[in-house]
Amino acid sequence: MTIPSRRGFIAGLGSAGFLAACGNGVGSNGAQMIDARVDQTLNFLYSKYPQTTDLRDKSVGMLVMPLVTKAGFGLGGSYGRGALRVNNATVDYYSAAAGTIGLQIGAQQYSHVLFFMTTEALENFRRSPGWSAGADVEYTLNQNGENLSADTTTAMLPIIAVIFGQAGLIAGATLKGTKYTRIIP
Repeated sequence: MTIPSRRGFIAGLGSAGFLAACGNGVGSNGAQMIDARVDQTLNFLYSKYPQTTDLRDKSVGMLVMPLVTKAGFGLGGSYGRGALRVNNATVDYYSAAAGTIGLQIGAQQYSHVLFFMTTEALENFRRSPGWSAGADVEYTLNQNGENLSADTTTAMLPIIAVIFGQAGLIAGATLKGTKYTRIIP
């Protein structure tokens, strides 16, 4: 049996502390927390906007962001975490982040779901190291939660964004310029 030296013992504690501070998700319950929030968000969405079940049934995958917080005072930004679900099972976790500049003041929180209506759109999203929402995203839900439908025209769009549950002082939620990055919770 060997007795570690004081220097070796302190170095070991420092290494353990450093590794614990990395936050790589090993042994954490981050994934379970995100999944629980995703389930709650989908239950709320389907109960408040029953038409979204048509989108769910026609989509090949959904990225659910349960809570995105947006704040700004001249310079602004937003951040949230969520899960990508395919066949009602979580396959990856993502963060959503955006930065803004301009005339803005206030804060807002909202949820959103990206419905991937084509296999190609879903594969492009999953293959990219950091995907940004742009012109290929169609918004189907306005600020008042009206005008939502999943007709044959809508179902042919590659990606449909549903933004809901807005609360706060910044009017108008948009996802353009939001960057989605795969994470390990």
